[in-house]
Amino acid sequence: MLRLIRPGYLSVSRTPTLYKIIVMTTLSAPFLLLTISGLLIGMLTVPGASAQDHPDSEEIARYEKILLEGGHSEEFEEARLFLNRYYRSHVTNNEENVPDYKLPELLISDDGRVIESAEQWADLRREEILKLFKENVYGKVPGFEYEMAFIERSADRQALGGLATRKQVSIRFHQNGKELPENLTIDLLIYLPNHTEGPVPAMMGLNFYGNQTIHPDDGIHLSTKWMRPNEDLGIIENRATEKSRGYYLDRWRVEDVVRRGYALVTAYAGDIEPDDPSRMRQGVRYLAYGETGEPAADEWGTIAAWAWGLSRMLDYLETDDQIDYERVMLMGHSRLGKAALWAGATDERFAIVVSNNSGSGGAALSRRRFGETVGVINTSFPHWFANNFNRYNGREDELPLDQHMLLALIAPRPLYVASAKEDLWADPEGEFQSILWASPAYELHGLEGLPVSERPELNKPVMGSIGYHIRTGVHNVTAWDIEQYLNFADLHFN
Repeated sequence: MLRLIRPGYLSVSRTPTLYKIIVMTTLSAPFLLLTISGLLIGMLTVPGASAQDHPDSEEIARYEKILLEGGHSEEFEEARLFLNRYYRSHVTNNEENVPDYKLPELLISDDGRVIESAEQWADLRREEILKLFKENVYGKVPGFEYEMAFIERSADRQALGGLATRKQVSIRFHQNGKELPENLTIDLLIYLPNHTEGPVPAMMGLNFYGNQTIHPDDGIHLSTKWMRPNEDLGIIENRATEKSRGYYLDRWRVEDVVRRGYALVTAYAGDIEPDDPSRMRQGVRYLAYGETGEPAADEWGTIAAWAWGLSRMLDYLETDDQIDYERVMLMGHSRLGKAALWAGATDERFAIVVSNNSGSGGAALSRRRFGETVGVINTSFPHWFANNFNRYNGREDELPLDQHMLLALIAPRPLYVASAKEDLWADPEGEFQSILWASPAYELHGLEGLPVSERPELNKPVMGSIGYHIRTGVHNVTAWDIEQYLNFADLHFN
């Protein structure tokens, strides 16, 4: 086994198409003992932990089998909670406890061919990797028929004190000519700069608790959709209240975006599908499964549904002559960062893709098992991924892929990944290593890729075809983050 990325334990040399890994030292016996004990004890204290948190292999296998069978039974929920407790008891936030691992080859095809050109990447390897992620992680979208209607609900050309035009547009879905339930509507909020002529580039992303949270502008329609409860934010009995208006102002910096000459486009993720395992039929997967159907083990979960919805939002932008739909920067934070990466991988119309603290199942390498692991995320959020992803709970080394391969699917389009120093749950080092190992896909296209080989200093962004920063602070989107993304967009949109 090769220990890939502990500083001082390897050097990386480049060939025209491949990285070579040269191990400089091996683990000492004391360090190996520490690693094993760390894995057994874990770095996370679980309230009420007991002997059940260290079950025997037969007990784990029994519960994993139930999990793989899927469903919504009491037995499934018992298995999920038991395994979640078990996997959380093995979490580490200590770099010394990262196990040895070897990443799957990015530039070697399934039949052993070395990928040496952009043409080979596009025609062969990219499709192989995309298929692997569809089958094993996010799930494939099944075939189904639907129609869309775009309805402009309101327009105010003097929004934000005359700085912007605010438009609110609904995407309504129909099947076989029949209008579907009202909850199957994606409500877009769009701010357009008034000082710029012609179609403008856009920053687009999903929000967590309704369009009204991104700005206190009282002209923004208050979402009426189901939401996860959050009294501090103003979500009472699973519905937004006026208290939520403008709560996430600093995450979106609407005026800053507009002043830079960009449109801002957003929608509530719950319009596409609520973030709850029991509410699939209140979202777009209803189009595929109706009142009774269920996803197959290799079919889409909620993250893929959000990604699908982002593509439908881009469909609308193609019809809006005020926006340059070929210059859309897609940005997502946390779980919505995972969705943004998958949308960027599956829909090459997105010109730039930005991941903000997306962590496990997003930009961070799974094999590092640092912070949130595959087992933890699957048993915490059983609706997010294809059920097949459960096969790799605690078995990350058996994955036929890792997240650097997801990032490589964005190539040759610009990609930006951002981490936060205190966001250990999202594994900042794993996010950086992931873009480092995705960079060869950009080099195939004659691009620089990531312009550094070591993680940059705090608050010192680096920008090539791949951009990266790690800032001070916690899991969040800050005004400083938004500024870097706009700088990156300026660089690539000229």
